[in-house]
Amino acid sequence: MAGTSLNDLPDVLLSNILALVSDTRTRNSLSLVCRKFLSLERATRFSLSLRGNAEDLYRIPTCFRSVTHLDLSLLSPWGHAFLCSLPDPRLHAHRLRGLFPLVTSLTVYARSPTTLQILACQWPGLRHIKLVRWHQRPQSAPGEDLAPIFEHCRSLSTLDLSEFYYWIEDIPPVLLANPLTARSISKLNLMTTSLTDGFKSTDIQTITEACPNLSQLLIACTFDPRYFGFVGDETLSALATNCPRLALLHLADTSTLASARGDPSADGFTPEDARISTATLIELFSGLPLLEDLVLDVAKNVKDTGPALEVLNTRCRRLRSLKLGQFHGICMAVGSRLDGIALCQGIEALSIKNCADLTDMGLIEIGRGCVRLSKFEVEGCKKITLKGLRTMVSLLKKTLVDVKISCCENLHTKASLRALEPIQDRITRLHVDCVWEGGEDWERENQAASDWYFDLNEVDEITMPSHNADTSCSTDGLFEGENCGGYTRKRKRSKFSTGTDCSMSMQCNGSDLWGKRWDRLEYLSLWIAVGDFLSPLQSVGLDDCPVLQEIQIKVEGDCRGRHKPLDTFGLSILGQYPQLTKMKLDCSDTIGYALTCPSGQMDLTLWERFFLNGIGSLGLTELDYWPPQDRSFNQRSLSHPAAGLLAELLTLRKLFIHGTAYEHFMNFLLNIPYLRDVQLRLDYYPAPENEMTTEMRAGSCSRFEAALNSRLIPD
Repeated sequence: MAGTSLNDLPDVLLSNILALVSDTRTRNSLSLVCRKFLSLERATRFSLSLRGNAEDLYRIPTCFRSVTHLDLSLLSPWGHAFLCSLPDPRLHAHRLRGLFPLVTSLTVYARSPTTLQILACQWPGLRHIKLVRWHQRPQSAPGEDLAPIFEHCRSLSTLDLSEFYYWIEDIPPVLLANPLTARSISKLNLMTTSLTDGFKSTDIQTITEACPNLSQLLIACTFDPRYFGFVGDETLSALATNCPRLALLHLADTSTLASARGDPSADGFTPEDARISTATLIELFSGLPLLEDLVLDVAKNVKDTGPALEVLNTRCRRLRSLKLGQFHGICMAVGSRLDGIALCQGIEALSIKNCADLTDMGLIEIGRGCVRLSKFEVEGCKKITLKGLRTMVSLLKKTLVDVKISCCENLHTKASLRALEPIQDRITRLHVDCVWEGGEDWERENQAASDWYFDLNEVDEITMPSHNADTSCSTDGLFEGENCGGYTRKRKRSKFSTGTDCSMSMQCNGSDLWGKRWDRLEYLSLWIAVGDFLSPLQSVGLDDCPVLQEIQIKVEGDCRGRHKPLDTFGLSILGQYPQLTKMKLDCSDTIGYALTCPSGQMDLTLWERFFLNGIGSLGLTELDYWPPQDRSFNQRSLSHPAAGLLAELLTLRKLFIHGTAYEHFMNFLLNIPYLRDVQLRLDYYPAPENEMTTEMRAGSCSRFEAALNSRLIPD
């Protein structure tokens, strides 16, 4: 009808539309349309993250009274004890309670127990709490940090301590002291990366007994039988018995929480075996019928797991995501019969880590059986090659859009990208290691497309069951011409073709595929060793990514003893991606000299210049940067050259520096015209307790923020 606009819709419909908009800048723009849009946007704003200085009481917004999730963990000075340094902390807490009366979910940096003592009583109806702390735990009795939460928030449902440093002795006492609150918890995240020992078997049994209604449990522990309190058969059996409603279970050895890359040449076996038997795994899977997401990253050998994994298909019918670390025998691929993990046809996300006996034929079996896979990660598997991976990718061509390939000896960068050619026009997220081996010599040895595929024309075709098919029966007769669980047997010797409806295109010339665009690739993650360059990205086939928006680069290695590189790192080559606006440059595992560099060696100042040279040519709007680290002094600081190079990013709007910096270095950033959100986060353990007199302190942060906020921003 002529003259009708969006503004003419009923308020109820407009509210539902606005509630579906999640991007903060888009919501802010909508609120400027008219008074009606302003009131509706504020009424449907349920999540809010406060920034700025905690002392500025008058700057707290007063128009977001519908907010239910409030994030106070990013207030500056970041990492300082929230409220404790203020003249009247209870007045600030009461002011927050009045402005956000409906809060049921809270995130806060709780460096001191006093913070929780003041805040917990303001919102007794809190159901979801996430605590953040990278500083060392203050000296107090076990459980004292968490006691205010359990005492005041009786309806607590979610407790997230994944970024909160604590002692494992803090958890069991506070749960036992507050049994009613413990029974109300349904989601518990204790996967804290800063833990060194992990929870012992007795702790896990105590936690699961105190919280029988858990639907999600994430916990760091140790599976090494050489240590007292290791997790083994008894613990897994008790877990299934105590918490039968679990839908998400993540168990990870503390040694796997480090971000460092493994050794690609390792055979995949560890000297010790975990004390986990096949019978116990079957008992665990049978006792958790509601399981949807499972992570078992054991770090010690768990052998002959195929029979146990077959139980997942019949006992855990809702399972959609699975990650296995140090599991062997997951898919033996004997003959043409599917076995092990390949029988779990309902899985949509699969991660395999350090599986020593996984071969190309095992990958192919997974591709034939797990026909719904949209996400696949493989790490530290020495025996798989381009041929197996490419054949698997071809089998999953219609569903696979998210792939990670890391630390596989036979899959350097060019081989990995060759393997992904069948889905090059569909993949949206990708991680590869920048291992530039296998250049022209490797190319000449693998020119023919037949070298990149296994011949599947002689392999029997399996018609997969429908979503509602009954797969509870035995699979012994699966390949004898009978129907079982929805599977049917077909003998075919038809040639795979390149038809548009065919998911397995085998007769194609590799040289024709090379040079195609990555039409839908939006996110790219790269691992690269110290001293290597990004410049070969173009030659290996990642030169044409028209919709790439975000890139993450992880630089790892020891700078000490290395000579000065003759060239720059190569960030300027990323300018070939026209839509690139977000970057995470992580040099936190780059180790060097910050304060005591020996004569003739490069200190981290020169290495930062090497890494950041050319970044000003990119049109980035958001940047997360982790400076290199001198672990001898627990020093991760922005250097003078780094500050100058970052100041060349004239389009930057948001900058998070995961380290500290001198105040006069930070003042360089005031020359960036659109910059409006800057934070220093010491989010590594242990965060420095007392910064040096020349580093950023509370007063320095306040002065920098005042200068930043006083500028006129063009847009």
